[in-house]
Amino acid sequence: MSFTRTILAGTSAMALMLAAGAANAQVEVQWWHAMGGELGEKTAAIAEGFNAMQDEYEVVPVYRGNYTETMTAAIAAFRAGEQPHIVQVFEVGTATMMAARGAIYPVYELMQEHSDGFDQSEYLPSVVGYYADPEGNMLSMPFNSSTPVMYYNKAAFEAAGLDPESPPKTWDEVAEASRKIIEAGAATCGFTTGWQSWVQLENFSAYHNVPFATLDNGFNGLETEFAFNSDLHVRHISNMKDWADEGVFKYGGRRSDSAPLFYTGECAIYMNSSAAQAGVNANTDFPVGVAMLPYYDDVAGAPQNSIIGGATLWVLQGHDEAEYEGVAAFFEYLSQPEVQAQWHQETGYLPITMAAYELSQTQGFYEANPGTDVSVQQMTLNEPTGSSRGLRLGNFVQIRDVINEELELVWSGAKTVEEALNAAVERGNDMLRQFQADNS
Repeated sequence: MSFTRTILAGTSAMALMLAAGAANAQVEVQWWHAMGGELGEKTAAIAEGFNAMQDEYEVVPVYRGNYTETMTAAIAAFRAGEQPHIVQVFEVGTATMMAARGAIYPVYELMQEHSDGFDQSEYLPSVVGYYADPEGNMLSMPFNSSTPVMYYNKAAFEAAGLDPESPPKTWDEVAEASRKIIEAGAATCGFTTGWQSWVQLENFSAYHNVPFATLDNGFNGLETEFAFNSDLHVRHISNMKDWADEGVFKYGGRRSDSAPLFYTGECAIYMNSSAAQAGVNANTDFPVGVAMLPYYDDVAGAPQNSIIGGATLWVLQGHDEAEYEGVAAFFEYLSQPEVQAQWHQETGYLPITMAAYELSQTQGFYEANPGTDVSVQQMTLNEPTGSSRGLRLGNFVQIRDVINEELELVWSGAKTVEEALNAAVERGNDMLRQFQADNS
């Protein structure tokens, strides 16, 4: 009997289970994560919900810093033999985790061996595909998958004489709306962005159906090379530099450091993760609209579809069977439509199963909260292509730092756009070759 069916088996069965549990020590499952602030509270609430439903296992969530810090800590802990059972790893660490054979316990194997209620087909293909092996097997458990969207200050739009219910769709329209807002004194900057590499290069590439890297962005081989110095990429970053000089765009930092520029009303438009919604709702006192990312309407096929970010839960080797039973039970709980729908509705992360999406529809959530389904619509605009499925690139945590360094040289005027993108590609390719050598 699966864990889920056991939960639902009725009061008598639950009483027996509780009685048995009372006679035995709880099995502890350590869950290292990177969710701080409001998201950290909601992450802890999921563990509390699981722990309250049964007393055989106790999931202990532990905040270990940002994504990079959490992944680094888990690697160090594994080497020391002190690894947690579950670690949250962001999407750019996927290739590194896949290469860590012997250290990870693939989720499809875990669930086959410790659960009979697991059906991979219930999960969104666009999410699972990012984290699957070449045979399509799920290697890690989708948890907080997101995609970038465009938030905008409806009050600023209205003050500038713009229709707050008709956000800009193209980059030209973003620039034009920004200028009107600044001229009206409704804000001092038009737009800002979080995670510049993820939003303005990686998703930009997918959304315009152009490769970020060769060999289908690395899915088809370690010999992949970067391609984000194409004419279209140069055009976009050149526009952003011009808009920065004009005051239309303001750079606010590498991750979500730019959020306060939007919260305070300094910038009227903010492009960042759909999962930033909880923070946006908590920190703004003006009406906020949510729209799809802008695109260049003269690029054939655009908009294609955006790609996911966020993170998945990887299971690490080195624990006993009883503990893995607890991990599998927790993953079953995590996948329940009610749990996923609540997580999706409260955070803005994508529902990882179709059942959770359909439950949100049935509950009237999208109708009552316009814009909250933008992320799902944008992700599913078109069937993913080789350029829009996602990224599978080794050493990409470090390579993103390189991209950030080079883009910051553009914003400061120290390098031309061509110089910076060419340098980022060259430096990134060196790191890809190192990853290839280490894993061949």
